[in-house]
Amino acid sequence: MTRLDRLFALTERLRAASPRLVTVAVLAAEHDVSERTIQRDLQTLMASGVPVRFEDGRRGGWTIDAQHSLPPLNLTEGEAVAVLLALTETGRMPYGSTAESALRKVRAGLGSRAKDHVGQWDSQVAVVAKEPVARDILRAIETAVTTSTALTLDYTAGDGAMSERVVEPVGMLRGQDHWYLIAWCRTRQGFRAFRTDRMRRATGSDEPVARRDLSAVLREEGVQIR
Repeated sequence: MTRLDRLFALTERLRAASPRLVTVAVLAAEHDVSERTIQRDLQTLMASGVPVRFEDGRRGGWTIDAQHSLPPLNLTEGEAVAVLLALTETGRMPYGSTAESALRKVRAGLGSRAKDHVGQWDSQVAVVAKEPVARDILRAIETAVTTSTALTLDYTAGDGAMSERVVEPVGMLRGQDHWYLIAWCRTRQGFRAFRTDRMRRATGSDEPVARRDLSAVLREEGVQIR
């Protein structure tokens, strides 16, 4: 059994036993490894976001929040590879910083055949590196879009001109080569598309703005994508 298989097996073992607690000694005996190895595996699961936890006490042990853990995913081999490819563009997209942890969780929930198929593709997929967007900028965009709050941008236009814009976010658009923030620009008094890689700073606020439907804005306002 590989370590990845054991991590998956541990997750399923704790889910099956939940809400009962399972000791490290029991898990070690079941997998024929040392208790230290099991402790290290459980810490790895916690670090990757799997909701496992230890409860103290005379009958203490490990458990998992079954309502917030990922059950086995019934994906075909092709569907599994499609998920792998969809999660490879990290560092440039909204929530890109969490894509790697999401991919680890998806891998852990795959059936054995799909997991093997994805493993074959690991060495056959490459992404041409482009300049990443600063994480603090992406986080500010994520928050502003989610909470419908105003956002201040230091932005470089296509001609190199720099300006400060206060915008009212509508949503995100993936173009052929870039991600865009679609927003009402108070400076230009119109809807505009702002490329995330041209943002030099993004500062959030607590000022609420109107929540608009992205599809309707794109359809009715004719926003130009550049």
